Amino acid sequence: MRHVALSLALSSALLLTLPATAAEPTTDAAPADSTPDNSPLVPAETDGRSGAGGDASEQSSLPLEDIQALAQVFERIKQAYVDDVDDKTLLRNAMRGMLEGLDPHSNYLDEDAFRTLHEMTEGAFGGIGIEVGQEDNQLMVISPIDDTPASKAGLQPRDLIIEIDGKSTDGMSLEEAVDLMRGDPGSKIDLTLLREGADAPIEVSLERANIQSASVNSRMLSPGYGYLRISQFQENTAQEASDAIASLKKQAGDNGLSGVVLDLRNNPGGLLDGAVNVADLFLDHGLVVYTRGRLKDSDMQFEANAETALPDTPMVVLINGGSASAAEIVAGALQDHHRAVVLGTESFGKGSVQSVMPLDDNTGIKLTTALYYTPGGRSIQAEGIEPDVTVQRGRLELEKSGFEIREANLRGHLQNARGEQEDDKAALPDSPIAADDYQLGEALNLLRGINVFQQPGMRQHDNASPDDRASGNTLTDSGNGASKNDTAPSDDAPDDTNP
Repeated sequence: MRHVALSLALSSALLLTLPATAAEPTTDAAPADSTPDNSPLVPAETDGRSGAGGDASEQSSLPLEDIQALAQVFERIKQAYVDDVDDKTLLRNAMRGMLEGLDPHSNYLDEDAFRTLHEMTEGAFGGIGIEVGQEDNQLMVISPIDDTPASKAGLQPRDLIIEIDGKSTDGMSLEEAVDLMRGDPGSKIDLTLLREGADAPIEVSLERANIQSASVNSRMLSPGYGYLRISQFQENTAQEASDAIASLKKQAGDNGLSGVVLDLRNNPGGLLDGAVNVADLFLDHGLVVYTRGRLKDSDMQFEANAETALPDTPMVVLINGGSASAAEIVAGALQDHHRAVVLGTESFGKGSVQSVMPLDDNTGIKLTTALYYTPGGRSIQAEGIEPDVTVQRGRLELEKSGFEIREANLRGHLQNARGEQEDDKAALPDSPIAADDYQLGEALNLLRGINVFQQPGMRQHDNASPDDRASGNTLTDSGNGASKNDTAPSDDAPDDTNP
């Protein structure tokens, strides 16, 4: 699959970017030859190195015959191509070809693309708000960005764009498709999509916009249970997430938060330091991520600080096929540290690091320089994060039940001994999210189950005799004679949810 930086999408979101012109990550990197105590040594065959042999500083002689062939191609184009092409265009195309031939994420950035890349990492860019790529020469949606024309129009990951304003994308280059989708804010664009499971092509009309994309939003799902959505990783994402957590704590009141859902679905990624700092909000020690490349500067590792925003609150992380790059760093770190249960479907599998290197003329190159690894030594490249609990996207429809006869309907039924007390209890309001978002509803149910499991004691039967209660010989629900304190440690709760 091949991707480009484009003004209509957060291209850097799918790229784990280390911009040379931006500030260095705030977390100090350890020397390249050191390995954290709690991280495995990376085997030589999977350490992300090129295997080209020798140090990168070793100079090899240029292949003279190939250089001569390149010069001949250049001259033939100048002499015989149907249109006159200037030298600058040919040289820029040669640079673009060299980079794009390496892997799907390395490419040449002309002035517009270079400027757009920096605008997008700051969260402001123009277009329809969509990440696109090519797979098998087909133009495919990687991920729509929240609260943009694309997401509001219902575009979904893996939608194939077969027409742009009536023009077929068959055989169209990615750059040409991007140019067609760019335009002035307020202008219209029509897309024709093919979607898996749909019986016919889908026609979508959008209006281009100037997009100021907030990367974080939050709300309460149910009393005591918070929801934190991160749509992309920008420069200020960690601070926005910290503020959102503080707001959720305030809304939860004196009882505090009983659980939090971190939603990373359709998050195409973003900046490395943004991902590290977000993961650090939920971890109080240990490795977050490390990278390995050919250059010593590419070998880095990032540790969590002791300070954490949610030290003990149970967490569920939601991921899907649109979760990529920096989103996979966060999910992988929380999963490896057993800090959260990861729920959903397998992530995208983009585990390479791109360094943005400026050139002298307001242009630059984006070059893959390393692979990143989770704290447990897993490379996500082309593999993705496997969820602990697999839940496919769907919609829950509740059956309408008819009249049911229960004990309370029978004539002369006995009253509950504590009926009046039970009537005084306020019922927990139901949340409609299970019907609107099945995966989110399952995440909330999982958090509630974890909290039940972590309760310090087991319920006592109310049918114990007064003598038993006086002597302290109360029965337990387990029926095996265990005391009310014989419960599993709370730290084991996430492991028990593994499929």
